[in-house]
Amino acid sequence: MSTADQQGQYRDSSDFVISQTFDAPRDLVFQSWVEPQRLAQWWGPAGFTLSVLALELKPGGVFHYGMRADNGYEMWGKFTYQQIDAPERIVSILSFADQQGNPVQHPASATWPLESFNTMTLTEENGKTTMTLRSTPHKATDEQHKTFVEGHASMTEGFKATFAQLARYLATVQ
Repeated sequence: MSTADQQGQYRDSSDFVISQTFDAPRDLVFQSWVEPQRLAQWWGPAGFTLSVLALELKPGGVFHYGMRADNGYEMWGKFTYQQIDAPERIVSILSFADQQGNPVQHPASATWPLESFNTMTLTEENGKTTMTLRSTPHKATDEQHKTFVEGHASMTEGFKATFAQLARYLATVQ
């Protein structure tokens, strides 16, 4: 079960930050981010099925995945790992991708940044884990930064829904 402390924070910069506390130990939350069989239980929008094409948990390694909706719509994404400090932190570059793993433009926005730099941190206290995600446009134009900032509210809603799925999953495996 998760607490109701989810919130997207909007900084003066274009950083997007969201945190949530889960009623689960840090090691389990970390494993849920790095093991394909666990990711398949919660990552992505509701109603989508996750396919993991690659997951190499090392600097320079990738998590390349596809998501398929019930209506057949597909989209792909890729995290390229920059740093892994298990079970405390993962630093990566995220992009929408094609099936081969090449970065592609956001399917709904021609001005969305091609890549974002992401840091996920996990802290544990009294058996509960607080996860914080920070994302910022990577190698982006001014217009792409603006679009990213304008998308913060939508990102907050999307991550809240995904984190709710993670909370439900964590409750089933403890």
